[in-house]
Amino acid sequence: MSRVVIEFLKLTLFTIVLMAFDASEAQTPLKMGFYRTTCPAAEQIVRDTVNKAVLANPGMAAGIIRLFFHDCFVRGCDASLLLKHVPGSEGESEQDAPANKGTLRGLEIIDQAKAKLEAACPNTVSCADILAFAARDSTNVVGGFSYDVPSGRRDGRVSNINEVDLPSPRSGLDALKRAFVAKGLSVRDLVALSGAHSIGRAGCNFVASRLYFFNGTGTDPSLDPNYATILKKKCPKNQLSRTTELDPVSPNRLDNQYYRNLKRQQVLFSSDEALVDSDITAATVTNYANNPNIWRKDFAAAMVRLGSLNVLTGTKGEIRHKCGVIN
Repeated sequence: MSRVVIEFLKLTLFTIVLMAFDASEAQTPLKMGFYRTTCPAAEQIVRDTVNKAVLANPGMAAGIIRLFFHDCFVRGCDASLLLKHVPGSEGESEQDAPANKGTLRGLEIIDQAKAKLEAACPNTVSCADILAFAARDSTNVVGGFSYDVPSGRRDGRVSNINEVDLPSPRSGLDALKRAFVAKGLSVRDLVALSGAHSIGRAGCNFVASRLYFFNGTGTDPSLDPNYATILKKKCPKNQLSRTTELDPVSPNRLDNQYYRNLKRQQVLFSSDEALVDSDITAATVTNYANNPNIWRKDFAAAMVRLGSLNVLTGTKGEIRHKCGVIN
């Protein structure tokens, strides 16, 4: 074998090893206790910030959990939703999309936690991880249960309004299934995560089609008549800018009441009612309605899977100094 060939093979092997090293450095798995040595108080700082805000206003828990879902469902859990318009980019950010514009709550809580973490551990804790921790801590405050969150996410530098494609409150079951499966989530995850609709409020405009315009002029027959009457008082036809609670029974408690309401046809969205449109999802709804512990376990597991979607780790992305802007 000639010296030239040998040198070529050495160079090729070196290149392959270098590429493998770069790939491993660039993308690493999330892990528990990621900040144990670099910022030991990270999770406690987020927890204290969230606890104070949610105890003062329980509705903020729903806002933070919604932020987490809307972020992870677009580009993965990279805090792209937290970015305002990115200088030099085309178009508007995810915050400007119809599904988000004017309805995002809890951004200031994430910013508060980030400011405290930058003071304690500069350039260390990502906004993406802060949001994942905050969603877990919100769950604990209003739901009374918690779960372990692996971390190590980094922040993205792109936020594009045109990439926002979220399940709609008017979606049917097939569309919901496609959306979740496309993200690597299961139909059971879909049903479990829908339980987040046991807290928070929604605009009356989202239920108007079921109250006043079903098949042109009527009320959706899948709505319980008594519940429809109550909703019409809360959401008059000429005042659809109002809001109403998602769960009329325990609106500030993250629990399995949502599934009991669903079985009674007392849920706001068509996408909620759609969960009883198949035998499989309807059976899961019944299981969760009857077994709160099973729902809590599945909700927690689904939140962890959601938080692992298309994350940036290792050397990818950045650690933002402020969550609303890139460095």
